[in-house]
Amino acid sequence: MLRKVDPQWAELVSQWKATQDELARRMVVRPLENLPRFVAGADAAFSADKRFVLAAAVVYDRIERRIIEVASARQEALVPYVPGFLSFREGPALAEAIGRLRHDFGAVLFDGQGYAHPRRCGLGVHLSASLNVVGVGVAKSRLIGTYDEPGQKAGSFSKLMDGPDQIGIVLRTQDNVRPLFVSVGNRIDLPSAQRLVLACCTRYRLPEPTRQADIEVGRIKE
Repeated sequence: MLRKVDPQWAELVSQWKATQDELARRMVVRPLENLPRFVAGADAAFSADKRFVLAAAVVYDRIERRIIEVASARQEALVPYVPGFLSFREGPALAEAIGRLRHDFGAVLFDGQGYAHPRRCGLGVHLSASLNVVGVGVAKSRLIGTYDEPGQKAGSFSKLMDGPDQIGIVLRTQDNVRPLFVSVGNRIDLPSAQRLVLACCTRYRLPEPTRQADIEVGRIKE
């Protein structure tokens, strides 16, 4: 990966690795006693010219099934994209958007990897450990790991493995749709993460918090 990066960034990438190792050590894995009613979602994208990171965060009410708050942030993209280190490029804007939320929330669903990452510190771990919130990585595609295809019914899942280690699950959220790749971020365990993601799904493949955050990012880009 480093050979694709300008040499001036090599030292910075080394520092990023150390930061990821530290955040992975700080993460806490434990079950949720109760699923929170209010769940935040966070997503980010880049402006057409790639100069800016555009981030959105929402708060979703699981009981009333509606979004009750939306916040956004726009920051200059100051560092390059390096595979495995996307959180350093998107993270500051996402943290700002989440910080602008005024309504309480009990967890954050991140549109990205959590523990299912080469250094066990994807976006979901990085931000939820940094912010000390309950967090889950909900990715639309696999970054690493092997798995068997889960059943076609909603709620079916299989283990996402990296060698002998289970790093997440491959979860079917609706009948006959492509599965999502769910892994823990912080202060939650995998069974709780699975229940939370399914509890936030309505009739779409994506859970509402990240789906609505994605929609909001699209609005910002227009």
